[in-house]
Amino acid sequence: MTKEQIDVLVVGGQFPEAGCRPALKETHISWVILCNHLVYKIKKPIQYSFLDFATIEKRKYYCEKEIELNSRLTEDIYLGVKEVRELNGHFIIGGEAGTIADYAVEMKKLPAELQMDRLLLSDKVSPQDIINLAKKIAAFHKTAAIIYQKDALDVQVKFSDLVAEKDFLVDNITGSSMIISDAIHLSDTFVQQNESNFEARLKAGLFRDCHGDLHSRNIFLLPSPAPFDCIEFNDDLRQIDVLNEIAFLCMDLDAFNRKDLSDLFFYHYTNLFPAILKPADKALFVYYKCYRANIRAKINSLRARSANAEAEKNNALNEAAKYLDLMNGYVKQLQNYLSRSTDRTATQKTIN
Repeated sequence: MTKEQIDVLVVGGQFPEAGCRPALKETHISWVILCNHLVYKIKKPIQYSFLDFATIEKRKYYCEKEIELNSRLTEDIYLGVKEVRELNGHFIIGGEAGTIADYAVEMKKLPAELQMDRLLLSDKVSPQDIINLAKKIAAFHKTAAIIYQKDALDVQVKFSDLVAEKDFLVDNITGSSMIISDAIHLSDTFVQQNESNFEARLKAGLFRDCHGDLHSRNIFLLPSPAPFDCIEFNDDLRQIDVLNEIAFLCMDLDAFNRKDLSDLFFYHYTNLFPAILKPADKALFVYYKCYRANIRAKINSLRARSANAEAEKNNALNEAAKYLDLMNGYVKQLQNYLSRSTDRTATQKTIN
């Protein structure tokens, strides 16, 4: 469907829910239509290097895959795939009359005030919430499919993608040039020195078919935690080291200035799922947090570039600056780790 067709659907379309007063929210890859008790998510007809929704057949496939994958972590939230039909210039979700124009994921509408990011802002996320979430994610990872065929070092390439945003960020955020250069240099050095550990973790079965986008905005506390909206459109971005998965959530909690909750989650998760096999894995976890902050900085840079209003651009730039600062903090931690590692190697050579 096109944006114009979506507007026609929202203004005068027919929905399964009687008395529906739909509201439209737009993401960079989907249109989300909120009704009274249900939500309909329609994928945009777009194609990027990491995503392909170009044809209606592909959009149907990924709608079905979204239902399948999210059912691993949720119950009774993802309800099914609905046909969007066009009849005499009007659009209908569900029903049998007219021609199929597209497909929509039908979801139960959840109370926005129970979204974890909102609860964090109002200081309403308790330690028990975090413990429950750690239990949920650890149990999920234990049963998730193990991935053995994967380029375990591709995170280095993804990390370096931030350089594409460097000129724009340097023009808009003071000090960003050195932060980005130091981070990319650190990433290259860290991956090179820890190549064997990345590969060992792949062989050990610690790369799993995960959620892929595990952060507080994608979690409802109902009060039982309900992580939703996992990555369905790109297997590579979802099939990752479990430490990479939880690093996203822990980085997100750090960004909310809740390192206490971040540490609490990590403690309980690693007690339930043996993701730390040796001391070097703790540094790897910090590297993954650094990588996740890097990605958030890049996404907000792209948001700022495409913003239609100055306020929207400034908000995105402020977010980008926050994540660059967070990334820089992780870089300093890793620099200390690499320095100690080099000193230990030098001492061992002297002894030998």
